Amino acid sequence: MTTLKYTNTVFITGCSTGIGRALVLACLERGDLVFATARKIESLSDIEHERLVPIALDVNDDAAIAKAMAIVTERVHHIDLLVNNAGYAAMGPVLELSHDKLLAQFETNVFAPLAVTRAALPLLRAANGAQVVNIGSVSGILTTPFSGAYCATKAALHSLSDAMRMELAPFKIRVVTVQPGAIQSSFGENSLSSISGLIAEDSLYEPVKADIEARAMASQQHPTTAADFCATLLRILKDNPGAVVRIGNGSMALPLMRRLLPISWLDAILSKKFGLNKLR
Repeated sequence: MTTLKYTNTVFITGCSTGIGRALVLACLERGDLVFATARKIESLSDIEHERLVPIALDVNDDAAIAKAMAIVTERVHHIDLLVNNAGYAAMGPVLELSHDKLLAQFETNVFAPLAVTRAALPLLRAANGAQVVNIGSVSGILTTPFSGAYCATKAALHSLSDAMRMELAPFKIRVVTVQPGAIQSSFGENSLSSISGLIAEDSLYEPVKADIEARAMASQQHPTTAADFCATLLRILKDNPGAVVRIGNGSMALPLMRRLLPISWLDAILSKKFGLNKLR
């Protein structure tokens, strides 16, 4: 029986599409052993590789997380790179989002990365200088109309990542926050489907429904390909990255706008862009 050779042990959440799927392929190409997780494991059925271990995982299910970590422990006893990528966007006016929608948004984008990292901690400590990569967003830096809940979750994840970075440093675990710009994926279509039926005929925002839909698809305007994003990310992670990594179209410009422009200017620019001026 031959021993399987690999470069690093990588655990990735949200691998069905987009960044997660592209990252799986990039890590396999460079020689890693990849534990690829997805809520619907059949979405990974077309990727066959001796160093790929597909795992069904709902990141909001603590029992499923524990089972996934047990699979890793049985195979290799450590994780070199943990990528918390799973997430989604609940779009729409914040006051018209139900409590359940808001809770689901925070559970997936904020609570789940903490739960996965907490469960993975023994495996991370067992590695020689592990990395935890939390996929945030420039939307957590610059809030836009009709995506307030999503922006809030990414801002929260950025802050929690800052805390984890300091708290895990004594154990030789590096935490890196990645803030992508526009990345080509099904993110826009999924976001668009989340507002289906949300804007009622008597909604205050019904006249700008098309603008809300445009915001849902904004991440797919001149996007960087997921493959290019992942190639750049892995290269940066290998070369001693800083605390925050920004990659993709808009990843530098939007934070710069937030830092340099007065809030009143930003409000005016974004209100006009997303149709709020029409409601006056």
